[in-house]
Amino acid sequence: MLKEKNNIVTTKSDILNERRKNAVPAGPYNITNLYVQSAKGAIITDIDGNELIDFAGGIGMQNVGHCHPKVVKAIQEQVESSIHSCFHVAPYESYIELAERLNELTPGDFKKKTMFANSGAEAVENAVKIARKATGRSAIVSFERAYHGRTLMTMSLTSKVKPYKHGFGPFAPDVYKLPYPYYYRAEDGMTKEEVDGQILAYFERFMLEEVASDNIAAIILEPLQGEGGFIVPSAAFMQGVRNLCDKYGIVMIADEIQTGFARTGNLFAMDHFGVAPDLMTFSKSIAAGMPLSAVTGRAELMDAPGPGQLGGTFSGSPVACAAGLAVLDVIEEENLVKRAREIGDRMMEVFNSWKDKYELIGDVRGLGAMTAMELVKDRNTKEPAAEEVKAIMQETHNKGLITISAGIYSSVLRFLPPLVITDEQLEEGLAILEAAIAKVSK
Repeated sequence: MLKEKNNIVTTKSDILNERRKNAVPAGPYNITNLYVQSAKGAIITDIDGNELIDFAGGIGMQNVGHCHPKVVKAIQEQVESSIHSCFHVAPYESYIELAERLNELTPGDFKKKTMFANSGAEAVENAVKIARKATGRSAIVSFERAYHGRTLMTMSLTSKVKPYKHGFGPFAPDVYKLPYPYYYRAEDGMTKEEVDGQILAYFERFMLEEVASDNIAAIILEPLQGEGGFIVPSAAFMQGVRNLCDKYGIVMIADEIQTGFARTGNLFAMDHFGVAPDLMTFSKSIAAGMPLSAVTGRAELMDAPGPGQLGGTFSGSPVACAAGLAVLDVIEEENLVKRAREIGDRMMEVFNSWKDKYELIGDVRGLGAMTAMELVKDRNTKEPAAEEVKAIMQETHNKGLITISAGIYSSVLRFLPPLVITDEQLEEGLAILEAAIAKVSK
């Protein structure tokens, strides 16, 4: 129902947004002011009855789609039998079974173990704890443009100051940052090999000038930077980092919170690079929207903390674990790894054709169904087009397509559609997106 007041149409979402302003602080930001009534597959229906195609997927949380029937059934069955006894008090089989499956599926031909937490930030915090305990070292190295969370440690590892870090310091000590490949914005004429070589050489010099190698517990990186702008490194760079970690006894942590569970056209993004990290962190699509995260890694590292040093009251709840097991079944049964490649191939094909039509599009990149366009005001200067990105997002939201942004300059449109999206929905979403780009380009 629409409410008419002073010739201005007020929607249910408008009314709820006013209540939100009075009851909820500004910090938990909303990309849209459209309030959800229901969601199914790749379609979200708001409380005013508007249907929107979802190209955001809960920022990569809905790889198997909203309310997949098998996930819903698994949650319902678990809730009917037991909601939560706390794994530390009275454990349950689903925690162990999900751990066994992740140990088997993740990269690396070595014995692994898995622990569960609630959020991606908690997984990263625990990975840092494990690395420090196992090595007896304290320093942690992350990368420029990284995003790892909003807790004290994960903010410290994160690179983008506004909005994530501004005014929240001082941050955790003994955290350092290295450059990460950004081939589109590299110095003119530099090849990928030269960019990689320069960064890897700097890493060795950094350990002489800034912090000794025997004090570095871990280096953490996203195999494809998410909030940083969907920056894809080369396999050579990733293998170079792995070699340096081996050389100096540093734990390599891969943050697959946004990239995991078929999103990039492999079950895990690290599979693209032929590299097995020592520890991996997961969340988002691990349980299709239920609060769950995980750290999976080498058994000898995972066993370093003693009893009581890892975990939490709600960590690895049976309801979330049941959802996680269903997610793995759906990915396998519906071959969503293959579907991610098909979606990604189609999106990249279209985006590259648009690049020839619209000067606004400076770069197109991605892995599988994790794709992005970087917008620039001028292709020669590569001046970021942040306002244009904002205008395009607003236009797509008005026309029935949910889109989100990323990048250190907020000038990247990033796309994470559910992998169950139909061809028709994908094409309709792309048509809305192009119309918005064309309108803003004028």
